[in-house]
Amino acid sequence: MGRPVKQLTLSLEERIELRNRVRAATTPQRDSLRARIILQRARGEKVEEVANQLGVSVACVSKWSSRFETGRLPGLKDASGRGRKPWLPKEKIEQVLTKVTQPPKGRRRWSVRTMARAVGISHDSVQRIWKANDLKPHLTRTFKLSRDPQFETKFWDVIGLYLNPPDKALVLCCDEKSQCQALERTQPGLPLGVGHIKTKTHDYYRHGTITLFAALNYLDGKIISRTETRHTHVEWLRFLKQLERDTPAELDLHLIVDNYATHKHAEVKAWLARRPRFHIHFTPTGSSWLNLVERFFADVTQDAIRDGSFTSVRQLITAIEDYLALRNEQPKRYQWRAKGEEILAKIQRARLAQESAS
Repeated sequence: MGRPVKQLTLSLEERIELRNRVRAATTPQRDSLRARIILQRARGEKVEEVANQLGVSVACVSKWSSRFETGRLPGLKDASGRGRKPWLPKEKIEQVLTKVTQPPKGRRRWSVRTMARAVGISHDSVQRIWKANDLKPHLTRTFKLSRDPQFETKFWDVIGLYLNPPDKALVLCCDEKSQCQALERTQPGLPLGVGHIKTKTHDYYRHGTITLFAALNYLDGKIISRTETRHTHVEWLRFLKQLERDTPAELDLHLIVDNYATHKHAEVKAWLARRPRFHIHFTPTGSSWLNLVERFFADVTQDAIRDGSFTSVRQLITAIEDYLALRNEQPKRYQWRAKGEEILAKIQRARLAQESAS
């Protein structure tokens, strides 16, 4: 009578993880193979049977079975020190890492090839060093830290409206998108098709601009809008009067707006003073990202304006109005989910980094 087959035991979490490794298309082949070995051994299959089915040696199955018994899932990883040894001299690597923040004369940044010529190694080696150290000199992110002395007060005022909207009131995120251009492409582009992307000419005719005033209802995502040729306090006041007409009279209106001078004009203030149901909440200076209507402006630009070709301003207005009509039939709500404390901590880290860099 032969010896009983030794069966590996797996916890539920280990079994799920090993199955994920087998199924995932991004799992390296060696890791997938090791996971298959352990799963089959856990089903009670003999070492020889597993080796024959997977096309590997008996020693291979025994090795990874033993490694799993002693080290569990971490035991299936290769031991440190294995693989190809680095061949680049240490001083070359240090040069690449040191020089990356010191662009050559006449340039604003290094490329992999200019860096490779300066250090005396291949551009592939420079690429690998940058990737290993998460260095991306070709990328730049835009930012602006608010210097508003009342930043936190205004910040929590706006965040509070998002996280705890007042009863019997509407929260309206308001702003204007100026300089919406009616651009007509000089030639018709090709539509999207199999084997090629759609096209548009790089040049165009200008037919004028408009300003889109918009109020995003935070609670249901609907948009109240108006188009104007300009964006002075006169047009802003007309938009406020439209909000007064188009909203239920028994509800208070909490308007989130930025610090544009138009919104603070004396005539605007006088008009608001006579209407107590209007409550204005200003975002901190340089912090328009707090106003969710900016997210809507990004959508309307991408979906209805940027790729269009308009023979007149009227045609542009019609395209925007059609887009808004369809959107308001099935409104999309933007919901604030970020925690205020985490945002403030991130801003504080940015300020400290800016101070240390200056």
